[in-house]
Amino acid sequence: MIRFLFRFVGLWILAGAFVALVLDGVRSIASSEIVTTPLGVTWLATSPDSLTRFQSFVETRVSAGVWETLVVPVLGAPLFVVAGVLGLLLMLIGRPRAV
Repeated sequence: MIRFLFRFVGLWILAGAFVALVLDGVRSIASSEIVTTPLGVTWLATSPDSLTRFQSFVETRVSAGVWETLVVPVLGAPLFVVAGVLGLLLMLIGRPRAV
């Protein structure tokens, strides 16, 4: 049951990554240059309070260095890449056992 849930959520996240890729592609065609939307920009536009709470959580509970070296580059990566990797990881975790 839990494997199905991982595959189900992973598939939805992959679908979202595809939508983000298409939107970036349309914006790139319209502006005649490569345009990507970073994860941080999307998160800030969607829920700025949760982003600031996540930042304070990481800086106080883990380390400020982790925020700068690990989280900031991920927030700067294109949304479709981050969502695609996350979706693929969930799909791999939920794959059926080999017989």
